[in-house]
Amino acid sequence: MTAGPATGVDDAPLTPSPLSPDDLQTLADLHARCFTRPRPWTAREFADLLDLRGCFLQRLPQGFLLGRAIAGEAELLTVAVAPEARRAGLGLQLIAQFAGTAAAMGADTAFLEVASDNLAARRLYSSTGWVEAGLRRRYYGPAADALILRLTLRATQEGG
Repeated sequence: MTAGPATGVDDAPLTPSPLSPDDLQTLADLHARCFTRPRPWTAREFADLLDLRGCFLQRLPQGFLLGRAIAGEAELLTVAVAPEARRAGLGLQLIAQFAGTAAAMGADTAFLEVASDNLAARRLYSSTGWVEAGLRRRYYGPAADALILRLTLRATQEGG
């Protein structure tokens, strides 16, 4: 099993690189350490997502971001940083690289969903220019709404 485009996060251009089953399992294991609601994603789900047109992966030794850009819009699908590596700027680095990659792929705007009670993630996104654009009630279960956040990429790229 291999997956589509993958990249590092060191300002290198996005380059295709197949992921091994072990690589995919590593992503799933880290995702499981970071998310329990509604449930973590499996290695198979990561492989299926990475096979979709426009999907890209950015990896650091202790974190990753999966995004997609198509038809002028991007979506930040998930970002995971190992709990012991948080608050060291890795999330900021991944999100900044996401914005650059998505803009380079032709996206003008990006979207994501974040649990309304995930205050740490909401602060991170707010600090990088994301603004509230909507609400999905009970998106993460009966008691957990998702905020839809939007980032204007062209202004991000021109200003930074």
